[in-house]
Amino acid sequence: MYSQITDFIHQLFNTEETVPLHAPLFIGNEKKYLNECIDTTFVSSVGKFVDRFEEEIAAYTKAKKAVVCVSGTNALHMAMMLVGVKRNDEVLTQALTFIATCNAISYIGAHPIFIDVDMETLGLSPKAVKKWLEKNAEVKNNVCYNKKTGRRIKACVPMHTFGHPIKIDELVLICNEWHIELVEDAAESIGSLYKGQHTGTFGKVGAISFNGNKTITTGGGGMLLFQDKELGNLAKHLTTQAKIPHRWAFVHDHIGYNYRMPNINAALGCAQLENLDRYIEKKRETAAIYTEFFKNITDITFFTEPENSRSNYWLNAVILKDKAAQQKFLEYTNDHGIMTRPVWELMNHLEMFKDCETDGLKNTEWLADRIVNIPSSVRLKA
Repeated sequence: MYSQITDFIHQLFNTEETVPLHAPLFIGNEKKYLNECIDTTFVSSVGKFVDRFEEEIAAYTKAKKAVVCVSGTNALHMAMMLVGVKRNDEVLTQALTFIATCNAISYIGAHPIFIDVDMETLGLSPKAVKKWLEKNAEVKNNVCYNKKTGRRIKACVPMHTFGHPIKIDELVLICNEWHIELVEDAAESIGSLYKGQHTGTFGKVGAISFNGNKTITTGGGGMLLFQDKELGNLAKHLTTQAKIPHRWAFVHDHIGYNYRMPNINAALGCAQLENLDRYIEKKRETAAIYTEFFKNITDITFFTEPENSRSNYWLNAVILKDKAAQQKFLEYTNDHGIMTRPVWELMNHLEMFKDCETDGLKNTEWLADRIVNIPSSVRLKA
């Protein structure tokens, strides 16, 4: 069975060499725009491509304002500060996520609480959040508190795992009811839609990543999405060292952050964005091929997009029957030229977060023992 799978994937990606998990693709104006940056000397944080990239991402996602950052982690950090998360606050999130989500919470000195995911989305479960809040939280003077710790529960940060949207509309209602700010970790889901609306635009702030392994890349980079334009303007100010505009004077009115994306990275992003719809179309074609293939493979299920969603299928995933099967699959595929990976080590298993509160994480633990990501690069050839 495993040899059938590795042979199929080699054939699918038309190579006898090692098939990477997700490689970047540069087929458009990348070199042209980069050369323009070099020729004009605008390679740092000032330049036309920075403004253009923000405007085009805002238009693409239908956000009121988009602000570039040097990484998706920076974007998440800024997002949580903008919604008012403070030291010793608590933030509801998922343990099945990349560590950037929890690192950003920790930069502020806040504490993550890990809530379970839905089996059908792999992302934060609105029902689990509601159940935990009803048991453990209370609202006093329009502020949500943890009855056990006495700390303020200020924010909720769901992550759209592998680019698959969660039931975000349900979570919005719960957060509103409990006076909790919603920050979307849409790092992996550029181009993904839930009920026709782009991920990252449901909460007060959303964060996207353009790391080298994402659907489109700026080498390293991120983007903040806002429906409140004034909040977006504040984010732009804070991420550029909070400098008051002036022709020569250096005066700053807040503690600012050097989270500015260089023009040279934004130029790469502008070129990548021109091909985003094509990339997603091809990735969805690959997912459809995987779906048909794995229908005939015993004890392996290919994960498909949730109901009401259009996923970008950033990373394709299969679900094995148990932990032993997962480990055998990982060993065989990697030994035979197919790069596969398990899901990230669960956040509550890491030393830094092992004492954080959880709701038991039944689905999360089950999935972590079975999920394997398989090659997901854009295939331009049929």
